[in-house]
Amino acid sequence: MCLFLFRPTLLLYGVNKDILVNLFKLLSIILVLNLLAACGNTSRYSQTHDSIPTRLPTSSELVEPAPKVESPSRGGNKPYQVFGKNYKVMNSAQGYVAEGVASWYGNKFHGHLTSNGETYDMYAFSAAHKSLPLPTYLQVTNLANNKSVIVRVNDRGPFHQDRLIDLSYSAAYKLGYLAQGTAKVKIEAITAANLAKFSPQLIKKNQIAKTPKPTPSVQKPQTSLPASSAKFAQFIHVLVTRDKMLADNTAKGLKFLLQVPIKLTETNELYRVQIGPIANAKQAKLLLANIQKQGYPEAYSLNSFK
Repeated sequence: MCLFLFRPTLLLYGVNKDILVNLFKLLSIILVLNLLAACGNTSRYSQTHDSIPTRLPTSSELVEPAPKVESPSRGGNKPYQVFGKNYKVMNSAQGYVAEGVASWYGNKFHGHLTSNGETYDMYAFSAAHKSLPLPTYLQVTNLANNKSVIVRVNDRGPFHQDRLIDLSYSAAYKLGYLAQGTAKVKIEAITAANLAKFSPQLIKKNQIAKTPKPTPSVQKPQTSLPASSAKFAQFIHVLVTRDKMLADNTAKGLKFLLQVPIKLTETNELYRVQIGPIANAKQAKLLLANIQKQGYPEAYSLNSFK
């Protein structure tokens, strides 16, 4: 916490005491305000935007948690405010069922504290929800493919008003929507009243848990241009940074997850990550939308003429 208390000792030798007291009070206020301003400009995260991990979850990381009844966490269960909006935590999750948009979060938050004081692990089956008690176990079902997973809610968010829940990287991978970034899902709370309904199903799923083969939803762009487009190719600019490691990890993550050609260049100590060449303009437009959903909202299209 950025806080500094300034408490001076007054040495009064022929100087008016009231003047010195007021002067020290003014200096203290200025100092505290400057320190608080510096704190406000410093993020606890090392990344500005979320980014894609460079590897898929292992088979051991794809085993879902066994739902159980837990006492409420000491942290994260009081009313709170984000972006000027007030949120109230539900007294109980019993009977809670909802449908909405699920997103996922990865590298930016990995290793940082969740709202209830635990450490976020993007390879564990956890989730963030705006109002469910912490912790709450949920069954989350992807309505597009009917795949379902069990997650444990231990964080707050997402604070995009069109989204219902944020899932961990492993959970989103097992539900099959990593490449799209979001999915329409149904979520159902697991409480003491319905715990028996989910436990046998979970045991069976974990006994046959295997690492699924990568099935990117984004079609791999053509790396060779068709005759009709021989003089035209399109690139997508993703990132420019002076951090070589960030550029390398971003390039590897995008190539691994989306199975697309990556162009990583360096000029004057600036590293640029681009995707391409892509011959199909419609395909490039869809890919750009997916990249922006993956945590790179400033990505944009480039045209290259040969």
